Amino acid sequence: MKRVSFESDYNNGTLPEILSRLIAENDNKTSGYGSDPYTASAKEKIRQAIGCPDADIFFLIGGTQTNQTVIDALLLGCEGVIAAESAHINVHESGAIEAYGHKVLVIPSEGSKLTAKGIDQYMSAFLADETYPHMVLPRMVYITMPTELGMLYTKQEIEDIQEVCRRYDLLLYADGARLGYGLTSSQSDITLPWLAQHVDAFYIGGTKVGAMFGEAVVFSNIKAPRAFFTTVKRHGALLAKGRMLGIQFDTLFTDNLYLRVARHANEMAERLRGIFISHGIQMGVDSPTNQQFVILTPQEKEQLMESIAFEVWSPLPDGNILCRFVTSWATTEEDLLALDKALAGLA
Repeated sequence: MKRVSFESDYNNGTLPEILSRLIAENDNKTSGYGSDPYTASAKEKIRQAIGCPDADIFFLIGGTQTNQTVIDALLLGCEGVIAAESAHINVHESGAIEAYGHKVLVIPSEGSKLTAKGIDQYMSAFLADETYPHMVLPRMVYITMPTELGMLYTKQEIEDIQEVCRRYDLLLYADGARLGYGLTSSQSDITLPWLAQHVDAFYIGGTKVGAMFGEAVVFSNIKAPRAFFTTVKRHGALLAKGRMLGIQFDTLFTDNLYLRVARHANEMAERLRGIFISHGIQMGVDSPTNQQFVILTPQEKEQLMESIAFEVWSPLPDGNILCRFVTSWATTEEDLLALDKALAGLA
């Protein structure tokens, strides 16, 4: 029996709109490395969408590669990046940031979010140590929208973090691998133009929102670092067939497709959450985005996995298991009905 999958938001292929566009443009010949009309058009559409006509935009291939390249380009070799304990760069990027000489400086978080107070306390204690010139120097704050647990920063929280960053001369960088889901959440008070004005750099994830691959790096409050294009290539992140990225993002930012598919995933996630609750399954995290976390017994987990694919997130002290279910542009009514049926059959 074929299993229905809620394992991730990139377990399907590619948005039909993108596939159709790639096929339609396939026979056209263009220059490489992003020097093509599709990439130019995509950049202009993103500048319009974020309300920053002078923003510097670059297209890379994947999220880890993007984080590594941006952080390495913005920091000196002796500088590090402040992040939450659960941050992707700290837990799930295989030491990619450290591989280029930049320590991830982990500080306590609330849930999975950094706080202005926590950053202020860390920096105050750091500067109070007379030996700090011998230490890794904090130079950047890394946040994720939404976080690894699907949580959202509010406008006020980001404004407070931005104020602390300015006080201590720290750059503020936002990982936007799932940014579309954060922006279209019913609980979000943040828009794309607002975010662009309140962080120094961020990226718009394509891979997790229906693209075949690709992330769009945006320098909105600062200019791109000197020789950033060359730095991208040094990191092995420069795609020779750059038009493949340009066409995809040009399509995502046509007719509001990027936000429309993200909104669909969030709506499916809300319904998925309701299905779990209706069957008496306890939610493990209060997530308003497309990642939903539930608590299952080992028996429930094994039985449910016979027909539904999902991710085991972490064991819990009481012997139960925190599991993650993720919706996407491709989640259907039939998928939700299959989950409902599977939950109804749990012993």
